[in-house]
Amino acid sequence: MNILVTGGAGYIGSHAVRRLKKSGHNVRVLDNLEKGHRAFVEPSELIVGDLSDTSRLQTVFREHRFDAVMHFAAYAYVGESTEHPSKYYNNNVVNTIRLLDAMRAAGVRYFIFSSTCATYGVPKEIPITEHHPQQPINPYGWTKFMIEKILADYDRAYHMKHVCLRYFNAAGADPDGGIGEDHNPETHLIPLVLDAALGRRESITVHGNDYPTPDGTCIRDYIHVNDLADAHVLSMMRLVQNGESDVFNLGNGKGFSVLEVIREAENVTGRTIPMRYGGRREGDPPVLVGSSDKAVRELGWKPQFADLTKIIETAWRWHLQRFGNQ
Repeated sequence: MNILVTGGAGYIGSHAVRRLKKSGHNVRVLDNLEKGHRAFVEPSELIVGDLSDTSRLQTVFREHRFDAVMHFAAYAYVGESTEHPSKYYNNNVVNTIRLLDAMRAAGVRYFIFSSTCATYGVPKEIPITEHHPQQPINPYGWTKFMIEKILADYDRAYHMKHVCLRYFNAAGADPDGGIGEDHNPETHLIPLVLDAALGRRESITVHGNDYPTPDGTCIRDYIHVNDLADAHVLSMMRLVQNGESDVFNLGNGKGFSVLEVIREAENVTGRTIPMRYGGRREGDPPVLVGSSDKAVRELGWKPQFADLTKIIETAWRWHLQRFGNQ
């Protein structure tokens, strides 16, 4: 199949591109390189462009015949979304509508959407299933929620089929090397902890130690980025084969606290990681753990890096390669 991957030079998108290619698919990446990395993509596969440029979108779909689109191009900082909601609604919602309309004009019917567990808001039950109420508590979560609803409307009206994949905490790096997690600014716990291990930052700040959890720190569900990528490929194939839109959670089904992650990172790196406690961040639920039973059952998906140690080991190898000599 011929696949367009938007945001394919970014963290999760670049891993999905690798898995698609290993599965025998032809890939083109559309990325404006604001957050993505040119080095993460083969030059012959990269199309530099922004989804806000409708003329560019029309040209891309006119010059290439695509069977499906995987959409990763979005802003994803919760705090920033609260400070600059216009930026998030324009990029994550308006630009996605532009993409969907370009697809519709070109007759492309299959869409794999990078969604998020942030659409659930503060969980009412753990583990979170796909039937949990969706009540976002920040603009980032609302943008993803809105696109899920728009996709349902486009399915009913235009017969465009989709799969929404609601991630929990993406982590780790491709064990083969070459690509991994490199955000600016960095907000994810594991790379921040590894930065502290390398001395790239003085310490790691633990936001809150008074949550109703065993050690007082937040608990999150970490899912390896290659396992996420595998789920995208499986979802696409299922969508093409049965033609029915659907939604799946993607997580490991078990949680680890901030302190557990720091301790395991110390074990993996063999280094002491300086830390200090700070205040809670607004909107941080005490526990976020998802059920991926549906994805396992219906997609035949089986995470290969379910162990926290393995996740951190792959991230550490990448971190050493990327930043070890700085």
